[in-house]
Amino acid sequence: MVRRLLDQDVGEVRVLSRDEAKQDLMRHRLGDDRVRYHVGDVRDFDSMLRATRGVDFVFHAAALKQVPSCEFFPLEAVRTNVLGSANVVETAERNGVASVVVLSTDKAVYPVNAMGMSKALMEKVVQSHARHNPGSRTTVSCVRYGNVMYSRGSVIPLFVEQIRAGRAPTVTNPVMTRFLMSLAESVELVEHAFVHARAGDVFVRKASACTIGDLAIALCQLFDVPAKLDLIGVRHGEKLDETLATREEVAQAEDFGEFFRVPLDARDLNYALYVSEGDPTGADGQDFNSANAPRLGVPEIVEMLRELPEIRAELAARDLVTAP
Repeated sequence: MVRRLLDQDVGEVRVLSRDEAKQDLMRHRLGDDRVRYHVGDVRDFDSMLRATRGVDFVFHAAALKQVPSCEFFPLEAVRTNVLGSANVVETAERNGVASVVVLSTDKAVYPVNAMGMSKALMEKVVQSHARHNPGSRTTVSCVRYGNVMYSRGSVIPLFVEQIRAGRAPTVTNPVMTRFLMSLAESVELVEHAFVHARAGDVFVRKASACTIGDLAIALCQLFDVPAKLDLIGVRHGEKLDETLATREEVAQAEDFGEFFRVPLDARDLNYALYVSEGDPTGADGQDFNSANAPRLGVPEIVEMLRELPEIRAELAARDLVTAP
């Protein structure tokens, strides 16, 4: 995201996190004086107030996102994903930020784990701000998508590390399905939300999906190793399939081809109309989930993986492809 912003000739990019080691790594890799590094935590209101002062746009991606760890420490997920997000929204409002885009996840839809529940509440924080501040000069919206390939903590780097060590990829359930999208696609959705969002909007990327088994097999093929899988069973809080948009959201959404825009439900607490007359819109149709999304087979996954710079570098290191 930072690289993409720097390519667009921005005046300044501020990076706030509590990990000064990764910030130092970024500083050396980027070597760009337009990037300013702030050590802080979204849990701390004052550090967010300082970091958002004089800022035009905020992209909020700080989160506890590992499903098993959030299952064991659910209050920590609440403190970062819910209360920390509320700090981001409130400080942005106080400092007159033009647009805040908050990163959500498919696990926030029909959540069964603490991480998904905390992200669902984060979305509610955004929508509540929109309802209570209709005249605000700060537009707060969400982007919701599935797995970003080769993002930190995701399954593809784990599989690559295991293959590099001569081990079979550890697969929870080979028929489990997940959405796949590239980093470029995820950044494009954020940029669209910055410019076009209305308060409380949720933008949903229409990603393709695959089974975890096919993903592991595709990586084995790429690295020219036997396609053997180590089945370890489903972890705490995991679902067989993930959902990016409910049938109710799809019924209300605007379809922009590559993504949905789900508008804010701006009704107030006076439900008399809906009690006496009912809601005529209904919710026919189906959810948009990883079971009914366009399904990628192993050859298609292989081609998608070949486009990832990290995969190309790994393959080049093994003399299986020439790095660009």
